[in-house]
Amino acid sequence: MYVVTNAIRVKKGYASQLVERFKERKGIEQSPGFIRLELHVTQGLEDYDEVRVCTTWENKQSFEAWTQSEAFRKAHEQKAKDRPDYVLGNQMFSYEVALSFQA
Repeated sequence: MYVVTNAIRVKKGYASQLVERFKERKGIEQSPGFIRLELHVTQGLEDYDEVRVCTTWENKQSFEAWTQSEAFRKAHEQKAKDRPDYVLGNQMFSYEVALSFQA
């Protein structure tokens, strides 16, 4: 499995507004190899809020195919135009899952 996170920093008090923007899906759930999307709100930060957008894929190739798809382009093109002023920045991370346990 392959996991990609986008850590988005927003002004203090705006995490819930960013989460709302992700409730309307833009096609990622139909992408071959897509497993899940989760949003995590980081706790205990003083200067800003942070929302981590975490996507899980069957493999790296599935993620890369999504980033090259028309659905990805459309979803991110609109977000770039409408980027809220409360967004301070972001940083992407990617991981190969080395071990996973489930109850």
